[in-house]
Amino acid sequence: MLNVLRSSWPLLLGMGLLMVGNGLQGTLLGVRGSIEGFSTFEMSVIMSAYFLGFLGGSRRAPEMIRRVGHVRVFAALGSFISAILILYPTITDPWVWVGLRVLIGFCFSAVYVTAESWLNNAATNETRGQSLSLYMIVQMLGIISAQGIVVLGDPSGFVLFVVPSVLVSISFAPILLAANPTPAFETTKPMSLRALYTASPLGCIGMFLLGGIFSAQFGMASVYGTQAGLSVPEISLFIATIYVGGLVVQYPIGWISDRVDRRILICALALVGAAATATGATLGHVYVVLLGVGFVIGGVSNPLYALLIAYTNDYLQREDMAAASGGLLFINGVGAIAGPVTTGWAMGLIGPAGFWVFMMVLTLLLGVYALYRMTQRPAPSADESSAYIKVLPTASPVALEAAQEWAVEQDEAGEAPQDAA
Repeated sequence: MLNVLRSSWPLLLGMGLLMVGNGLQGTLLGVRGSIEGFSTFEMSVIMSAYFLGFLGGSRRAPEMIRRVGHVRVFAALGSFISAILILYPTITDPWVWVGLRVLIGFCFSAVYVTAESWLNNAATNETRGQSLSLYMIVQMLGIISAQGIVVLGDPSGFVLFVVPSVLVSISFAPILLAANPTPAFETTKPMSLRALYTASPLGCIGMFLLGGIFSAQFGMASVYGTQAGLSVPEISLFIATIYVGGLVVQYPIGWISDRVDRRILICALALVGAAATATGATLGHVYVVLLGVGFVIGGVSNPLYALLIAYTNDYLQREDMAAASGGLLFINGVGAIAGPVTTGWAMGLIGPAGFWVFMMVLTLLLGVYALYRMTQRPAPSADESSAYIKVLPTASPVALEAAQEWAVEQDEAGEAPQDAA
């Protein structure tokens, strides 16, 4: 692990700063939108626009990199991100923000693709699992740290928008000045959605539902906090607990998943999430309860993403695992686009509790569908199960393909089940 950190620290530092900037702007927009008097529907469309751009960027970035190279893509889109962060408080119109969110989602996605291809190129077969694990930790710590910065300024002013712009600008320095060579860029031709669904209906349906759950958390948590009457420090701590839960619970879930029928674990986690969100809908006005619910739903949704990938891999040939990553990412992205808009509709209909009701419905559907799938075919044996890979819903196609390749390497070496850390 230390060797990986020593060789990849510029990339990890840059990505950490980038995630601080991204996490900060996500929370800040929800608070600032309320100050500007934007409606819940307008904020839901604004938040959804990010995921539309992110999905588009993940599909277009490989072509851009092949045409002009990693460095130019990275520098150009990084400049756009910094500029957009400054434009938010300058032009406080909801529909302008929608356009800016589409663009910044596109840029962040393409920047992730570029940086993750560098990280993957720097890793060896022996260190790829550790690199992915460190990358995930850095991502989560970046988002968590961002919540502490929100409380240091006035969300109605400009300073808090300048800070993420500066952090994003600085984040490119260690990456672009590192001695790592520019990698050759190749991506696997994705598997068709029909073939992917035939191989794993639960993996596909679960990924779609989970896209809505994650985007509701990432995009609408701060909007929920303002509607619920929380102060800025309370909103920041609430959002931080969601990501702390995702970071802490990922590891024990990974250990368990390699030793039981993964459908049982998917069903159990989804039903725990449904119970937690039901609690949030009824007792969310009690702040301590709210923090506990945030921790649980974060601890459920993030491991479920990696768990559904591992479960899907159980029914794929090893040579198809990397190809499946593109389809899984697309399905998750479509669900993510719909998530904030549907959440906003629910919140407009029944108030702040709609935030929890939306996620409760999706987690309950996932749990019930997993239970149904257990009646349709037997579980693979432990020897046939693929390795659990720690990846987050924010992963680009490069990170997801690298994780899939690591799983194949573990299986071929006869080392699964094993933890990537």
